[in-house]
Amino acid sequence: MTTSKYYISLFTVLLYTVFNLNAQQEIKLMNPSFEDPSMDVKEDKPLCCKAPRGWYACGGADLNTPDAQPGNFEVTLPATDGGYYLGMVTRDNDTWEGISQRLKTPLTGGNCYSFSLKASHSADLVSDSRRTGRPAKYDKPVKIRIWAGNGYCQKLQLLDESPVINHTYWKQYNFRFEPIRSYGHITIEVFYKTPAPIPYNGNILIDDASTIKQVPCAEEPEPDIVDIEQPESKEPVNVSPSQPKVEPKPKEKDPIVSTPKPREDPSTYTPPPSEILDLERQNLVEGQVIRIEDLNFKADSTNISKDAYPVLNEIYIFLRSNSDVSIEIGGHTNNRCQTEFCDDLSEKRAKSVADYLIKKGIRSRRLLFRGYGKRNPVATNATATGRKRNQRVEIKILNLDG
Repeated sequence: MTTSKYYISLFTVLLYTVFNLNAQQEIKLMNPSFEDPSMDVKEDKPLCCKAPRGWYACGGADLNTPDAQPGNFEVTLPATDGGYYLGMVTRDNDTWEGISQRLKTPLTGGNCYSFSLKASHSADLVSDSRRTGRPAKYDKPVKIRIWAGNGYCQKLQLLDESPVINHTYWKQYNFRFEPIRSYGHITIEVFYKTPAPIPYNGNILIDDASTIKQVPCAEEPEPDIVDIEQPESKEPVNVSPSQPKVEPKPKEKDPIVSTPKPREDPSTYTPPPSEILDLERQNLVEGQVIRIEDLNFKADSTNISKDAYPVLNEIYIFLRSNSDVSIEIGGHTNNRCQTEFCDDLSEKRAKSVADYLIKKGIRSRRLLFRGYGKRNPVATNATATGRKRNQRVEIKILNLDG
């Protein structure tokens, strides 16, 4: 082979390689703007209850499909891209809607991806209640969850989810995918507020989905643990995993300590609506576990930051107004430490939450705390995002009647 032919061949191989690498870095969705709906000619609006071209509707035979919008069920918001968009609902009978698509190029395990879409919420959507059969408003805010699988509507890994969306204008939401293996399908669904989801009528509107772009898996600063010696707590740990549950005495009001606006009669106190956690008494059952969002600790620290005060104060207000309720506070870590160290750190973090509530005035016998260490992960420990999710504090409802 001559030198010129050699370099031409080498250039061709390099060009082919670069082209394929670039092709792998972007996965284009079919009909990302949810256009081309079937039209109701008489009313000059898109037909409801039909998945848009390129998308497969998820749900059983008793479920309607997502709806082309605007124009159906009192939804009038103009599209942010093109002429149409998609509306999905959750229902009061514990059903919800979703759409799925087969990807042209699979997501690959070990790679990282970015994705975005526009979302909004309708305060006016009206449809029949699945429980009563009568017209009802589907106006409660919900969230978006994105799943990966290897078949339509298959949910093998939760890739990411949005916060609860309650604004009535378009806003872009960015997602990050870190698949633990290869997946050929993606599912976008609407879901209730969590933790402790309670079925209700809600809705979400989505438009202008982006391509799925491969991005560097840059390590985030480690939010949690390195295996070093921890300072001892000044107070002894009074509850361990092996200790039995202590039953609280019924109907005894906790003292009110250091409240900004103390009430003259705590028995008549009506708590404000829970805004961060779903801590409404009627929605809870014994044994229910609720993850405390927005409660993070610095690496190797058991100190509670001021950013966590709002969510801890919601727990305090709930306990103060429900004096027959007792809870377990459970600490969890990721796997970046030895078992003994993880157990000790997670228990001390759970204790710091209990101490905060005790100082606010909650009786200590209503609060058990326990360190689970790294035993119960809720996400993969192979990525920084997953490790951060595993590093958490949860509360468990032990008693609702004393």
